[in-house]
Amino acid sequence: MNKITTHIRFNKARVFIALLSFMFCADMAKAQQATWIWYPGDYEVWLSNRMQNRRTERGAFFPPFWKLDSHYVLVDFHKDFTLANSETVELAVEGQYNVKLDGKALAGYPKNIHVPAGRHRLSLKVYNQAAAPAIFVKGQQLVSDTSWLVTYEDKEWIDESGKTSDVSATKYVNAGNWNFDSADKLPSAFRLPTEEHKPAKAERKEHSILVDFGKETFGYAKLIGLKGKGNIKFCYGESKEEALSLTNCELLDSVYIDQLQKADYTMDGSRAFRYINVLFDDHVSADDVSMLYEYSPVEQRGSFKCSDELINKIWDVSAYTLHLNTREFFIDGIKRDRWIWSGDAYQSYLMNYYLYFDSPTVTRTLYALRGKDPVTSHINTIMDYTFYWFMGIYDYYQYTGDKSFIKQMYPRMQSLMSYCLQRRDKNGLMEGLPGDWVFIDWADKLSKKGEVSFEQLLLCRSLETMALCANIMDDKKGNDQYQKLSADLKSKIFSLYWNSDKHAFVHSLVDGKQSDNVTRYTNMFSIFFNYLNPGQQQEIKKYVLLNDNIQKITTPYMRFYELEALCAMGEQSYVLKEMKDYWGGMLNLGATSFWEEYNPAKTGTDRYAMYGRPFGKSLCHAWGASPIYLLGKYYLGVKPTAPGYQQYVIEPKLGGLQWMEGSVPTVDGDIKVSCSTKQIKVSSNTGTGLLRFTSTSKPVCKEGEITAKGNGTYELTIQKQKQYTINYSAKK
Repeated sequence: MNKITTHIRFNKARVFIALLSFMFCADMAKAQQATWIWYPGDYEVWLSNRMQNRRTERGAFFPPFWKLDSHYVLVDFHKDFTLANSETVELAVEGQYNVKLDGKALAGYPKNIHVPAGRHRLSLKVYNQAAAPAIFVKGQQLVSDTSWLVTYEDKEWIDESGKTSDVSATKYVNAGNWNFDSADKLPSAFRLPTEEHKPAKAERKEHSILVDFGKETFGYAKLIGLKGKGNIKFCYGESKEEALSLTNCELLDSVYIDQLQKADYTMDGSRAFRYINVLFDDHVSADDVSMLYEYSPVEQRGSFKCSDELINKIWDVSAYTLHLNTREFFIDGIKRDRWIWSGDAYQSYLMNYYLYFDSPTVTRTLYALRGKDPVTSHINTIMDYTFYWFMGIYDYYQYTGDKSFIKQMYPRMQSLMSYCLQRRDKNGLMEGLPGDWVFIDWADKLSKKGEVSFEQLLLCRSLETMALCANIMDDKKGNDQYQKLSADLKSKIFSLYWNSDKHAFVHSLVDGKQSDNVTRYTNMFSIFFNYLNPGQQQEIKKYVLLNDNIQKITTPYMRFYELEALCAMGEQSYVLKEMKDYWGGMLNLGATSFWEEYNPAKTGTDRYAMYGRPFGKSLCHAWGASPIYLLGKYYLGVKPTAPGYQQYVIEPKLGGLQWMEGSVPTVDGDIKVSCSTKQIKVSSNTGTGLLRFTSTSKPVCKEGEITAKGNGTYELTIQKQKQYTINYSAKK
């Protein structure tokens, strides 16, 4: 071997050693990120149970309507690993536990263990009836994270000699986690943060204080300088009228105090309100009333501003509405239910992608809604809400590209879909069976009888979701099965429900015959599901969506989809006017957050009534915040065309605005869009985008090459970390 060869090999060895050292240091840096872990979905189920059972009505406990599952009380955690150097590992556990290193049990409940260098397996088995079993492991090299494997069912066995079985049927999955990153940050002790807020004004009388916090809010009532012996009543109101109605306010708390010295007093339960009317017995008094505002610390990343100040206010109030309803999970409304309803949550996911892009709140909510096997009913007992759950997973993957969540959830998807398919009738269609709630929408005299076309349409999209996820899981048999089922069902929907004379899908089949009724639901969903040809889209637009003879929608819940369908067909100018009329109508009535239902025909205190109760309506409902989604996706025009925004499209539509600007969050950064009638500016921190726009003159861009596509349409490829300015002339 000559000296040159020796020198080259020596340098290669040095490079290899340096690379190994770099990789080891990188692993060490990563290893510092220890987190509490648990069986995936268990903490979410436990936390949702705790949250949803906080609901009260006038001091009475009001539990959910549906089956609540529980966490697995005994969970096995293990990790196979190799240490380059020996180390001492810190252990923290929620529950009773034993520890094994390489199969050898360690005595007692160790808080620290010494692990020698080399290849090992560390195992912990944890029992906890009260909260989800969870562990925290932290060393220099070994930490607890989602690479750990967990099971709730250890199927190991031993023979008469004490030998453990060589083959195990135990099914292990990757651990779940959130953001609990220190040993003393116990998952079971989690609480949302609070901050003290003072009222905007107060009205004092001899035995009462009425405070107004200036806008809808949520938190814990607090009395300042409370003294005396006797009873106190708290009448909460989203409106002043509700707070003053001792007999009809939805939320009422009563407490008895015996306090000789002045001291502050904070209520145990969080409540929704704008007003609080505090009523005191003769010998009780307080200096003032404040509150501890409770909130989820999500980061607002999305933004929108435009030339129309009313639209700006609608966007701002929508953002505040979603913020109030973003808690441990996405809930329906902060006053009444405070539950996780799948239909409400589905819309919150979509709004979230354009405001926060907070994936953990989405996955926590999806886990909590799904619960555990065996499946005994539809999610929230509502047929359509089961299908929204599947659709939520479809959208989650499109926006985030997160395959790991799909892999964790796929078995639960399979068992839930199996339940749905088993409940089809002889025609292969979904029809409400005993115990099924076919909801669709709050609408007068809306028939749920027979095989409703809307339910078939949602099932079809759910089957497409199953095929997508089966493909991710390399489940070819499942992919083929779900694709065939969805294709067959789509064909049935058109053959059974499309009525050429009515130019639309009919509402239902009853005894095998089409009903005469045409409603908006199936028709508008079929548009943004992209199930229709251009001619059918135009028929539905003319004969259904723009037809005042078709029953109108009065809930923001379904207005969301109606306006999305119109936006998908390029009707942004029409939708802009509708947003200003509908959401602006609520603002004109003094709304500081958007409502569960709005009917301009209702006047006075009647506008607050619902469910047969004078103040039953929620004045802060998550589904009222849909302008966030509409303005981000259909005006700024940003949407993913490949999972996780690896590819995306930007199609700005002014819709009558003179200018608009905003940012859309993604998993890898923000996409910023600014558009006026003469200029478009775009920049992005993710993927590869396609800007598509129309212009009456030849557009100019120095940063990229614009391609003419015909009929005044142009396209420009958008690369990340680059800014583009396009001068053009917008069509009027």
